[in-house]
Amino acid sequence: MLKAQSIHKSYGQLHILKGVDLEVNRGEIVTIVGASGAGKSSLLNILGTLDNADSGQLFIDNVEVNKLDNKNLSDFRNRKIGFIFQFHHLLVEFNAIENVCMPAFIAGIPRAEAEKRATELLNMLGLGGRLTHKPAELSGGEQQRVAVARALINKPALIFADEPSGNLDSKNALELHELFVRLRKEFNQTFVIVTHNEELAGMADRTILMKDGLIVDSL
Repeated sequence: MLKAQSIHKSYGQLHILKGVDLEVNRGEIVTIVGASGAGKSSLLNILGTLDNADSGQLFIDNVEVNKLDNKNLSDFRNRKIGFIFQFHHLLVEFNAIENVCMPAFIAGIPRAEAEKRATELLNMLGLGGRLTHKPAELSGGEQQRVAVARALINKPALIFADEPSGNLDSKNALELHELFVRLRKEFNQTFVIVTHNEELAGMADRTILMKDGLIVDSL
């Protein structure tokens, strides 16, 4: 599903990624761990096509994405990739269904079809009674589940998550982690997750350890 070869990235004089090689199989849950400053989030942003590497190659679902122009890359990202961040980044003026539907609207999916899919996802995530609630009316765990539904709306093959449970209490964090495992089982989706949470890392198929801009171990 994903293959990165010799990924380098610098910001000014700071060499963040120093030749990272990584392969992720379809349907695999991979967590990336390491100390702050190891390059985890920088790598995730490049793998997710939110940032460009200075050099190296990136293939997602057999497409060499660093050769796509901006328009085709945006279309590819919208169709193939879902993102879940530590901060949910929900639009405060829109309710749960509307927030979930945003990527579908961008992809040109008709409103009725998008809203049907959003409702199904929110029901599956235990938010059937909160469909028309705005973010301020939802708990932190509920807001993050809305963000998960938004990441899933276009049925992406690959989902990237950056500290997805970092702002949640232990109960909501565990529920979110179990949800990732269930989604993989039901939809065969692939997850690449940056985390400091040892419990989440332990639930993954494989854990990648980064240090000083390199992958130093794969467990």
